[in-house]
Amino acid sequence: MTGLSGHDEPWRAWQAAMASGRMHHGWILAGPQGIGKATFARAAAAALVAEPGVPQPAPEMHPDILIPEHPPATKEDEKRREAGEAYARKRSIPIDEIRAMQHRLNTRPTLGARRAVIIDPADDMETAAVNALLKSLEEPPQGTFFLLVAHRPGRLLPTIRSRCRILRFTALPDAEVARILAASAPQIDAGTRGAAVAAAGGSPGVALDFVEEDLGKVHAIMTQLLSGDGNPVALTAALVGEVGARPARARQAAVLELARAELAVALRPAGRDRQAVIIAAHEAISRLANEAPLYNYDPSLLAGQLGHLLAGVGAA
Repeated sequence: MTGLSGHDEPWRAWQAAMASGRMHHGWILAGPQGIGKATFARAAAAALVAEPGVPQPAPEMHPDILIPEHPPATKEDEKRREAGEAYARKRSIPIDEIRAMQHRLNTRPTLGARRAVIIDPADDMETAAVNALLKSLEEPPQGTFFLLVAHRPGRLLPTIRSRCRILRFTALPDAEVARILAASAPQIDAGTRGAAVAAAGGSPGVALDFVEEDLGKVHAIMTQLLSGDGNPVALTAALVGEVGARPARARQAAVLELARAELAVALRPAGRDRQAVIIAAHEAISRLANEAPLYNYDPSLLAGQLGHLLAGVGAA
């Protein structure tokens, strides 16, 4: 499967479903963030809608692959988009995007008999958008198939989960993450690559963010906090300084995702009592990651809370 790594089992399940003649109309692609679920969704959708002898555009340009967008976050970002500049996007998909997608479903597929809808991610959608999507899942047009990318499928409504088949994706081996990182960021040195792989917890996305956002010092502080070695107050202050007083949204998100990956790595060898503390901290950081783009938290306070949670794990 071109462009995908480490997900042979989900791909075999997808191919078997396509070949069976009884293809389920709804699919949840479940697994940790950054391990390639969105890339898989695009490749799977392309295979699904392809017609022999008919030239196929790339998934992002294909008329029969619908991918509701995350619109600009603010009016200023709208102006930046219109000017061709980089701009921030909303974290969740609004109902307007879902309604626009549903309007397209009233027409026939363009190049074949099938159409695919990719929702990425589905577990961060606005409530109104989720309810609108549920209507399409309950009564899907003939030939339409839904692929819902979900980092935390438990956050999806039970009514949505019950209408979908789940494909589970697991973290990749470190060697595979290293290979992907070497191909995607060949300019980095071996030491940085090794640190990124160690911090990624099997997620190529986290490893790439580590490199792009230069999170080496942030990672070192997190590691020390989790080990319980050092003054937690001083280390938390250092973390606040490294994150920055006004970090870009992408950097802030990358820091939170790195913390979650570090906790996932720490969970494996931990005893039962420490595992409970790690799980509680992971849940708290996940809430912060979900809320930060919505409530515009002060970055310094957010980084301070993150340091406090990691220090609590270290103390355990």
